[in-house]
Amino acid sequence: MIFVRDKGRMCNNILQYGHVYAWAREHGRSSMSMRFAYKYPYFHICDTRWHNFFVYVFAKYAAKTGLLPVVSFNKPGGDTTAGEAFMADHKNVVVEGWYVQFPSLFLKYKGDIVRLFSFHDNIRRKADALVASYGGCVKLGVHIRRGDYARWQDGRYFFSDSQYIHVIRQFVDLHPGSDVHVFICGNDPSLDRNAYRQALGTDHVSFPEGNPGEDLCLLSRMDALIGPPSTFSLVASMYRNVPLYWIMDAGRPLEKRSFKHFDDLFTHLI
Repeated sequence: MIFVRDKGRMCNNILQYGHVYAWAREHGRSSMSMRFAYKYPYFHICDTRWHNFFVYVFAKYAAKTGLLPVVSFNKPGGDTTAGEAFMADHKNVVVEGWYVQFPSLFLKYKGDIVRLFSFHDNIRRKADALVASYGGCVKLGVHIRRGDYARWQDGRYFFSDSQYIHVIRQFVDLHPGSDVHVFICGNDPSLDRNAYRQALGTDHVSFPEGNPGEDLCLLSRMDALIGPPSTFSLVASMYRNVPLYWIMDAGRPLEKRSFKHFDDLFTHLI
């Protein structure tokens, strides 16, 4: 059994486990995510064998006491040869680190990974009902990430409400004659909602206020996604290959060709 552990946010954990799951599938091994054995109870994986709190506690303390060997992928560079050899040589092993990355295998088994992280029915029904209530509108999902982005990379992707609104308006301009509805999800309690309502129209913007699983599911149902570089919007794109625009520079003109799909962005993330 390959036990996968790490810190970080939910979608980082989805991608990290996806890499190890794909490697394990390719080599006829079983795997489990320690993170999804007790946290983020929104997905099908949480109901599968081995994904429970007892197994999580066992693996955690077995690794801590040395009963389970641990291999870490903490160095960038793409050379996973030594780590893979370690995994192959141990029947039971704990794997950790963001750089446990096997992109070609991830893409090979992406369909299985998407099914593994399919949403529980109550979450899916809520998102589908909200999307259906806006009928034939072009549905734009906007992920606003602030919080720790004020410090990450010296605030490079920490954008103001006026900057987000500027990008959203450009998206609307790309769809003349279409009714565009904007769903805004994010982690900033000080978001100026009135600014968005005034700029876009009260009937054209919603703030769903879901938990992380509900927000992710809703964004995965959109026609297009916009947000700063983040694994959250990337994973949302993964489910249905939703076109995604990562805002690298809020002043850059938005064009239809600015949107990319999961496979391309995922490959460049590695």
